[in-house]
Amino acid sequence: MFEAAIIWEWIAFAVRWTHVITAIAWIGSSFYFIALDLGLRKPLVPTLADGEEWQVHGGGFYHIQKYLVAPENMPDHLVWFKWESYSTWLSGAALLMIVYWAGAKLFLIDPEKADLAVWQGILISAASLSIGWLIYDRLCKSPLGEKPTLLMLLLFGLLLVMGWGYNHVFTGRAVMLHLGAFTATIMTANVFFVIMPNQRIVVADLKAGRAPDPKYGKIAKLRSTHNNYLTLPVVFLMLSNHYPLAFATEYNWLIAGLVFLMGVTIRHYFNTMHARKGEPRWTWLATAVLFILIMWLSTRPMYSEDSLDVSEALPLSGTELVLAETPGFEEARDAVLGRCSMCHSREPFYEGIHWPPRGIVLETDHDVLRAARQIYIQAGVTHAMPPANASFMEQSERDAIVRWYRAARES
Repeated sequence: MFEAAIIWEWIAFAVRWTHVITAIAWIGSSFYFIALDLGLRKPLVPTLADGEEWQVHGGGFYHIQKYLVAPENMPDHLVWFKWESYSTWLSGAALLMIVYWAGAKLFLIDPEKADLAVWQGILISAASLSIGWLIYDRLCKSPLGEKPTLLMLLLFGLLLVMGWGYNHVFTGRAVMLHLGAFTATIMTANVFFVIMPNQRIVVADLKAGRAPDPKYGKIAKLRSTHNNYLTLPVVFLMLSNHYPLAFATEYNWLIAGLVFLMGVTIRHYFNTMHARKGEPRWTWLATAVLFILIMWLSTRPMYSEDSLDVSEALPLSGTELVLAETPGFEEARDAVLGRCSMCHSREPFYEGIHWPPRGIVLETDHDVLRAARQIYIQAGVTHAMPPANASFMEQSERDAIVRWYRAARES
Protein backbone atom coordinates (compact mmCIF):
# COMPACT_ATOMS: atom_id res chain seq x y z
CA MET A 1 0.00 0.00 0.00
CA PHE A 2 1.16 3.54 -0.73
CA GLU A 3 1.76 5.82 2.22
CA ALA A 4 -0.45 8.88 2.60
CA ALA A 5 2.57 11.20 2.30
CA ILE A 6 3.60 9.62 -1.01
CA ILE A 7 0.06 9.76 -2.41
CA TRP A 8 -0.22 13.40 -1.34
CA GLU A 9 3.02 14.28 -3.14
CA TRP A 10 1.80 12.70 -6.39
CA ILE A 11 -1.57 14.44 -6.10
CA ALA A 12 0.30 17.73 -5.71
CA PHE A 13 2.35 16.88 -8.78
CA ALA A 14 -0.77 16.09 -10.86
CA VAL A 15 -2.48 19.33 -9.83
CA ARG A 16 0.70 21.37 -10.44
CA TRP A 17 1.11 19.85 -13.89
CA THR A 18 -2.51 20.61 -14.72
CA HIS A 19 -2.00 24.17 -13.52
CA VAL A 20 1.06 24.66 -15.70
CA ILE A 21 -0.63 23.19 -18.79
CA THR A 22 -3.75 25.31 -18.47
CA ALA A 23 -1.68 28.42 -17.67
CA ILE A 24 0.35 27.91 -20.86
CA ALA A 25 -2.88 27.63 -22.84
CA TRP A 26 -4.35 30.77 -21.24
CA ILE A 27 -1.23 32.90 -21.56
CA GLY A 28 -0.61 31.68 -25.09
CA SER A 29 -4.09 32.56 -26.33
CA SER A 30 -4.01 35.90 -24.48
CA PHE A 31 -0.68 36.95 -25.96
CA TYR A 32 -1.66 35.76 -29.43
CA PHE A 33 -4.96 37.64 -29.58
CA ILE A 34 -3.51 40.86 -28.15
CA ALA A 35 -0.69 40.74 -30.73
CA LEU A 36 -3.19 39.87 -33.49
CA ASP A 37 -5.62 42.62 -32.52
CA LEU A 38 -2.87 45.24 -32.40
CA GLY A 39 -1.42 44.16 -35.73
CA LEU A 40 -4.56 43.88 -37.86
CA ARG A 41 -4.51 45.80 -41.13
CA LYS A 42 -7.41 47.30 -43.04
CA PRO A 43 -8.67 44.82 -45.66
CA LEU A 44 -7.19 45.29 -49.13
CA VAL A 45 -10.63 44.63 -50.59
CA PRO A 46 -13.43 46.51 -48.76
CA THR A 47 -15.59 44.10 -46.75
CA LEU A 48 -17.58 44.11 -43.53
CA ALA A 49 -14.38 43.04 -41.75
CA ASP A 50 -12.76 45.73 -39.63
CA GLY A 51 -9.29 44.27 -40.01
CA GLU A 52 -7.42 41.28 -41.37
CA GLU A 53 -4.04 39.55 -41.24
CA TRP A 54 -2.28 36.87 -43.26
CA GLN A 55 -0.09 34.51 -41.26
CA VAL A 56 1.96 31.40 -41.93
CA HIS A 57 2.58 28.59 -39.45
CA GLY A 58 3.28 24.88 -39.64
CA GLY A 59 3.36 24.81 -43.41
CA GLY A 60 -0.06 26.44 -43.81
CA PHE A 61 -1.36 29.92 -44.53
CA TYR A 62 -4.05 31.54 -42.38
CA HIS A 63 -6.30 34.45 -43.28
CA ILE A 64 -7.74 36.01 -40.11
CA GLN A 65 -10.49 38.61 -40.24
CA LYS A 66 -12.00 40.63 -37.40
CA TYR A 67 -15.63 41.79 -37.49
CA LEU A 68 -17.08 44.52 -35.31
CA VAL A 69 -20.51 43.90 -36.82
CA ALA A 70 -22.11 40.63 -37.79
CA PRO A 71 -20.66 38.96 -40.87
CA GLU A 72 -23.04 38.12 -43.70
CA ASN A 73 -23.52 34.62 -42.32
CA MET A 74 -23.16 34.41 -38.55
CA PRO A 75 -21.75 30.94 -37.81
CA ASP A 76 -23.62 28.60 -35.51
CA HIS A 77 -20.36 27.35 -34.06
CA LEU A 78 -18.33 30.01 -32.27
CA VAL A 79 -15.18 29.19 -30.29
CA TRP A 80 -15.08 30.91 -26.91
CA PHE A 81 -11.72 31.30 -25.20
CA LYS A 82 -12.71 30.98 -21.56
CA TRP A 83 -11.94 27.51 -20.21
CA GLU A 84 -8.20 28.18 -20.27
CA SER A 85 -8.70 30.96 -17.74
CA TYR A 86 -11.17 29.07 -15.57
CA SER A 87 -9.08 25.87 -15.53
CA THR A 88 -5.93 27.79 -14.63
CA TRP A 89 -7.60 29.49 -11.68
CA LEU A 90 -9.33 26.35 -10.41
CA SER A 91 -6.18 24.23 -10.62
CA GLY A 92 -4.20 27.05 -8.98
CA ALA A 93 -6.72 27.25 -6.15
CA ALA A 94 -6.46 23.49 -5.65
CA LEU A 95 -2.66 23.73 -5.58
CA LEU A 96 -2.85 26.55 -3.03
CA MET A 97 -4.96 24.31 -0.79
CA ILE A 98 -2.67 21.30 -1.20
CA VAL A 99 0.65 23.07 -0.66
CA TYR A 100 -0.08 26.12 1.47
CA TRP A 101 -3.24 25.21 3.37
CA ALA A 102 -2.47 21.57 4.08
CA GLY A 103 1.16 22.54 4.74
CA ALA A 104 0.29 25.75 6.59
CA LYS A 105 2.67 25.16 9.49
CA LEU A 106 5.66 25.05 7.15
CA PHE A 107 4.79 27.09 4.09
CA LEU A 108 2.02 29.53 5.05
CA ILE A 109 2.27 30.72 8.63
CA ASP A 110 5.38 32.45 9.94
CA PRO A 111 5.06 32.44 13.75
CA GLU A 112 7.88 35.00 14.00
CA LYS A 113 5.54 37.48 12.27
CA ALA A 114 2.12 36.40 13.54
CA ASP A 115 1.44 33.44 15.81
CA LEU A 116 -1.71 32.27 14.05
CA ALA A 117 -3.63 29.04 14.30
CA VAL A 118 -3.79 27.09 11.05
CA TRP A 119 -7.47 27.89 10.57
CA GLN A 120 -6.76 31.60 11.01
CA GLY A 121 -4.02 31.54 8.38
CA ILE A 122 -6.26 29.70 5.93
CA LEU A 123 -9.13 32.12 6.57
CA ILE A 124 -6.89 35.15 5.90
CA SER A 125 -5.53 33.45 2.78
CA ALA A 126 -8.97 32.69 1.34
CA ALA A 127 -10.63 35.98 2.27
CA SER A 128 -7.80 38.14 0.96
CA LEU A 129 -8.06 36.76 -2.58
CA SER A 130 -11.54 38.20 -3.06
CA ILE A 131 -10.71 41.66 -1.71
CA GLY A 132 -8.66 42.67 -4.72
CA TRP A 133 -11.38 41.85 -7.20
CA LEU A 134 -14.06 43.72 -5.25
CA ILE A 135 -11.95 46.90 -4.96
CA TYR A 136 -10.66 46.70 -8.53
CA ASP A 137 -14.10 46.07 -10.00
CA ARG A 138 -15.53 49.03 -8.11
CA LEU A 139 -12.73 51.27 -9.42
CA CYS A 140 -13.30 50.10 -12.99
CA LYS A 141 -17.00 50.91 -12.76
CA SER A 142 -16.30 54.36 -11.35
CA PRO A 143 -15.38 57.41 -13.47
CA LEU A 144 -11.80 56.14 -13.22
CA GLY A 145 -12.75 53.56 -15.84
CA GLU A 146 -12.31 56.36 -18.37
CA LYS A 147 -8.73 56.95 -17.16
CA PRO A 148 -6.96 53.61 -17.71
CA THR A 149 -3.47 54.85 -16.78
CA LEU A 150 -4.61 56.25 -13.44
CA LEU A 151 -6.59 53.08 -12.86
CA MET A 152 -3.49 50.93 -13.38
CA LEU A 153 -1.53 53.12 -10.96
CA LEU A 154 -4.21 52.62 -8.30
CA LEU A 155 -4.15 48.88 -8.93
CA PHE A 156 -0.37 48.95 -8.50
CA GLY A 157 -0.82 50.75 -5.18
CA LEU A 158 -3.36 48.13 -4.10
CA LEU A 159 -0.90 45.35 -4.91
CA LEU A 160 1.82 47.05 -2.85
CA VAL A 161 -0.51 47.43 0.12
CA MET A 162 -1.55 43.78 -0.09
CA GLY A 163 2.07 42.66 -0.37
CA TRP A 164 3.01 44.72 2.68
CA GLY A 165 0.07 43.23 4.59
CA TYR A 166 0.88 39.67 3.54
CA ASN A 167 4.47 40.15 4.67
CA HIS A 168 3.28 40.88 8.20
CA VAL A 169 1.46 37.56 8.41
CA PHE A 170 2.82 34.92 6.04
CA THR A 171 6.14 33.36 5.13
CA GLY A 172 8.11 34.94 2.31
CA ARG A 173 7.12 32.12 -0.04
CA ALA A 174 3.46 32.62 0.79
CA VAL A 175 3.72 36.40 0.32
CA MET A 176 4.84 36.04 -3.29
CA LEU A 177 2.45 33.18 -4.04
CA HIS A 178 -0.54 35.02 -2.60
CA LEU A 179 0.24 38.18 -4.56
CA GLY A 180 0.24 36.00 -7.67
CA ALA A 181 -3.03 34.33 -6.68
CA PHE A 182 -4.49 37.72 -5.72
CA THR A 183 -3.70 39.09 -9.20
CA ALA A 184 -4.75 35.92 -11.02
CA THR A 185 -8.10 36.08 -9.22
CA ILE A 186 -8.64 39.58 -10.60
CA MET A 187 -7.73 38.35 -14.09
CA THR A 188 -10.03 35.33 -14.04
CA ALA A 189 -12.86 37.33 -12.47
CA ASN A 190 -12.45 39.82 -15.34
CA VAL A 191 -13.06 36.98 -17.78
CA PHE A 192 -15.94 35.37 -15.84
CA PHE A 193 -17.84 38.43 -14.63
CA VAL A 194 -17.14 41.02 -17.33
CA ILE A 195 -15.51 39.91 -20.57
CA MET A 196 -17.61 36.81 -21.25
CA PRO A 197 -21.01 38.31 -20.27
CA ASN A 198 -20.34 41.39 -22.41
CA GLN A 199 -19.32 39.25 -25.36
CA ARG A 200 -22.49 37.20 -25.00
CA ILE A 201 -24.57 40.39 -25.16
CA VAL A 202 -22.75 41.52 -28.31
CA VAL A 203 -23.12 38.10 -29.98
CA ALA A 204 -26.84 37.95 -29.13
CA ASP A 205 -27.36 41.41 -30.65
CA LEU A 206 -25.43 40.49 -33.79
CA LYS A 207 -27.38 37.27 -34.28
CA ALA A 208 -30.64 39.17 -33.83
CA GLY A 209 -29.60 41.76 -36.39
CA ARG A 210 -29.35 44.54 -33.80
CA ALA A 211 -26.49 47.00 -33.61
CA PRO A 212 -24.67 46.18 -30.37
CA ASP A 213 -23.95 48.93 -27.89
CA PRO A 214 -20.22 49.74 -28.29
CA LYS A 215 -19.84 50.20 -24.52
CA TYR A 216 -19.80 46.42 -24.00
CA GLY A 217 -16.86 45.94 -26.30
CA LYS A 218 -15.07 48.92 -24.74
CA ILE A 219 -15.46 47.57 -21.22
CA ALA A 220 -14.32 44.08 -22.22
CA LYS A 221 -11.34 45.55 -24.06
CA LEU A 222 -10.24 47.50 -20.97
CA ARG A 223 -10.32 44.41 -18.75
CA SER A 224 -8.55 42.33 -21.40
CA THR A 225 -5.79 44.94 -21.67
CA HIS A 226 -5.34 44.91 -17.89
CA ASN A 227 -5.05 41.13 -17.97
CA ASN A 228 -2.42 41.42 -20.69
CA TYR A 229 -0.22 43.69 -18.57
CA LEU A 230 -0.66 41.58 -15.42
CA THR A 231 0.30 38.26 -17.01
CA LEU A 232 4.10 38.44 -16.81
CA PRO A 233 4.24 39.45 -13.13
CA VAL A 234 1.86 36.61 -12.27
CA VAL A 235 4.13 34.11 -14.06
CA PHE A 236 7.10 35.33 -12.01
CA LEU A 237 5.17 35.20 -8.74
CA MET A 238 3.99 31.67 -9.41
CA LEU A 239 7.60 30.57 -9.96
CA SER A 240 9.04 32.67 -7.14
CA ASN A 241 9.33 29.79 -4.69
CA HIS A 242 12.44 28.76 -6.65
CA TYR A 243 14.18 32.05 -5.86
CA PRO A 244 14.92 32.69 -2.17
CA LEU A 245 16.69 35.93 -3.11
CA ALA A 246 13.26 37.21 -4.16
CA PHE A 247 10.97 35.91 -1.42
CA ALA A 248 13.18 35.28 1.61
CA THR A 249 13.89 38.92 2.38
CA GLU A 250 12.03 41.51 4.40
CA TYR A 251 11.55 43.55 1.24
CA ASN A 252 9.86 40.80 -0.79
CA TRP A 253 6.72 42.91 -1.18
CA LEU A 254 8.75 45.74 -2.73
CA ILE A 255 10.52 43.28 -5.00
CA ALA A 256 7.09 42.02 -6.10
CA GLY A 257 6.05 45.61 -6.83
CA LEU A 258 9.13 46.17 -8.99
CA VAL A 259 8.43 42.91 -10.82
CA PHE A 260 4.98 44.26 -11.67
CA LEU A 261 6.58 47.37 -13.14
CA MET A 262 8.98 45.20 -15.13
CA GLY A 263 6.02 43.29 -16.52
CA VAL A 264 4.46 46.57 -17.63
CA THR A 265 7.61 47.80 -19.39
CA ILE A 266 8.14 44.47 -21.16
CA ARG A 267 4.53 44.21 -22.32
CA HIS A 268 4.53 47.88 -23.41
CA TYR A 269 7.49 47.18 -25.68
CA PHE A 270 5.85 44.20 -27.36
CA ASN A 271 2.40 45.77 -27.55
CA THR A 272 3.85 48.89 -29.21
CA MET A 273 5.89 46.79 -31.62
CA HIS A 274 2.90 44.59 -32.54
CA ALA A 275 0.84 47.73 -33.18
CA ARG A 276 3.56 48.86 -35.62
CA LYS A 277 4.14 52.07 -33.68
CA GLY A 278 7.88 51.61 -33.41
CA GLU A 279 10.09 49.95 -30.81
CA PRO A 280 10.27 51.94 -27.56
CA ARG A 281 13.86 51.08 -26.62
CA TRP A 282 13.56 53.11 -23.41
CA THR A 283 11.64 50.19 -21.96
CA TRP A 284 14.85 48.11 -22.08
CA LEU A 285 16.67 50.63 -19.91
CA ALA A 286 13.71 50.94 -17.53
CA THR A 287 13.52 47.16 -17.17
CA ALA A 288 17.27 46.92 -16.51
CA VAL A 289 17.12 49.64 -13.84
CA LEU A 290 14.19 47.91 -12.14
CA PHE A 291 16.07 44.62 -12.22
CA ILE A 292 19.15 46.19 -10.62
CA LEU A 293 16.94 47.64 -7.87
CA ILE A 294 15.52 44.16 -7.25
CA MET A 295 19.04 42.74 -6.99
CA TRP A 296 19.96 45.43 -4.47
CA LEU A 297 16.85 44.91 -2.36
CA SER A 298 17.49 41.16 -2.26
CA THR A 299 20.72 41.76 -0.32
CA ARG A 300 19.07 43.64 2.53
CA PRO A 301 19.07 41.97 5.98
CA MET A 302 16.61 39.12 6.27
CA TYR A 303 16.65 37.94 9.86
CA SER A 304 16.82 39.77 13.15
CA GLU A 305 19.55 38.77 15.56
CA ASP A 306 17.14 37.12 17.95
CA SER A 307 15.10 35.21 15.34
CA LEU A 308 16.75 31.94 16.32
CA ASP A 309 15.73 32.37 19.96
CA VAL A 310 12.18 33.32 18.93
CA SER A 311 11.82 30.22 16.77
CA GLU A 312 13.05 27.89 19.50
CA ALA A 313 10.69 29.43 22.06
CA LEU A 314 7.55 28.87 19.98
CA PRO A 315 5.16 26.20 21.31
CA LEU A 316 5.03 22.87 19.50
CA SER A 317 1.83 21.72 17.83
CA GLY A 318 0.27 18.37 18.63
CA THR A 319 1.82 16.70 15.60
CA GLU A 320 5.22 18.20 16.37
CA LEU A 321 5.03 16.95 19.95
CA VAL A 322 4.38 13.40 18.71
CA LEU A 323 7.33 13.68 16.34
CA ALA A 324 9.57 15.02 19.09
CA GLU A 325 8.62 12.19 21.48
CA THR A 326 8.97 9.41 18.91
CA PRO A 327 12.07 7.21 19.43
CA GLY A 328 14.70 7.96 16.83
CA PHE A 329 14.14 11.72 16.72
CA GLU A 330 17.58 12.56 18.04
CA GLU A 331 19.29 10.35 15.45
CA ALA A 332 17.21 11.82 12.60
CA ARG A 333 17.73 15.36 13.88
CA ASP A 334 21.49 14.90 14.08
CA ALA A 335 21.53 13.63 10.49
CA VAL A 336 19.62 16.69 9.31
CA LEU A 337 21.67 19.19 11.27
CA GLY A 338 24.90 17.54 10.17
CA ARG A 339 24.05 17.23 6.46
CA CYS A 340 21.55 19.99 5.74
CA SER A 341 22.08 22.98 7.99
CA MET A 342 25.11 24.31 6.13
CA CYS A 343 22.64 25.49 3.47
CA HIS A 344 19.37 25.52 5.41
CA SER A 345 20.43 27.98 8.10
CA ARG A 346 19.64 31.58 8.79
CA GLU A 347 23.13 32.47 7.65
CA PRO A 348 24.25 29.66 5.30
CA PHE A 349 27.96 28.93 5.23
CA TYR A 350 28.01 26.61 2.19
CA GLU A 351 29.87 28.29 -0.66
CA GLY A 352 27.54 30.03 -3.11
CA ILE A 353 24.47 29.78 -0.86
CA HIS A 354 23.42 33.13 0.62
CA TRP A 355 19.87 32.36 1.76
CA PRO A 356 18.28 29.07 2.87
CA PRO A 357 16.86 27.27 -0.20
CA ARG A 358 13.11 27.86 -0.49
CA GLY A 359 13.26 29.68 2.83
CA ILE A 360 13.41 26.42 4.80
CA VAL A 361 15.65 26.71 7.87
CA LEU A 362 16.96 23.59 9.66
CA GLU A 363 19.01 24.72 12.64
CA THR A 364 17.00 23.82 15.71
CA ASP A 365 14.81 20.99 16.96
CA HIS A 366 11.74 23.09 16.22
CA ASP A 367 12.94 23.77 12.67
CA VAL A 368 13.37 20.05 12.03
CA LEU A 369 9.98 19.19 13.53
CA ARG A 370 8.16 21.81 11.44
CA ALA A 371 9.74 20.50 8.24
CA ALA A 372 9.53 16.80 9.14
CA ARG A 373 7.34 15.76 6.23
CA GLN A 374 9.47 17.56 3.64
CA ILE A 375 12.65 16.12 5.17
CA TYR A 376 11.09 12.65 4.97
CA ILE A 377 10.20 13.06 1.29
CA GLN A 378 13.28 14.98 0.13
CA ALA A 379 16.05 13.27 2.11
CA GLY A 380 14.49 10.01 3.32
CA VAL A 381 12.27 8.39 0.70
CA THR A 382 14.14 10.09 -2.15
CA HIS A 383 17.68 11.40 -2.57
CA ALA A 384 16.61 14.83 -3.80
CA MET A 385 18.41 16.43 -0.85
CA PRO A 386 21.19 17.22 -0.40
CA PRO A 387 21.62 18.10 -4.11
CA ALA A 388 24.07 15.66 -5.71
CA ASN A 389 24.59 14.45 -2.12
CA ALA A 390 27.00 17.38 -1.69
CA SER A 391 27.25 16.82 2.07
CA PHE A 392 27.75 13.03 1.67
CA MET A 393 24.65 11.93 3.57
CA GLU A 394 24.94 8.22 4.36
CA GLN A 395 22.19 5.75 3.54
CA SER A 396 22.04 4.86 7.22
CA GLU A 397 21.19 8.49 8.00
CA ARG A 398 18.40 8.48 5.40
CA ASP A 399 17.11 5.23 6.90
CA ALA A 400 17.06 6.85 10.34
CA ILE A 401 14.91 9.68 9.03
CA VAL A 402 12.48 7.22 7.41
CA ARG A 403 12.22 5.03 10.54
CA TRP A 404 11.58 8.02 12.78
CA TYR A 405 8.94 9.62 10.57
CA ARG A 406 7.06 6.38 9.89
CA ALA A 407 7.10 5.46 13.56
CA ALA A 408 5.65 8.86 14.43
CA ARG A 409 2.88 8.49 11.83
CA GLU A 410 1.97 5.05 13.14
CA SER A 411 1.81 6.13 16.79
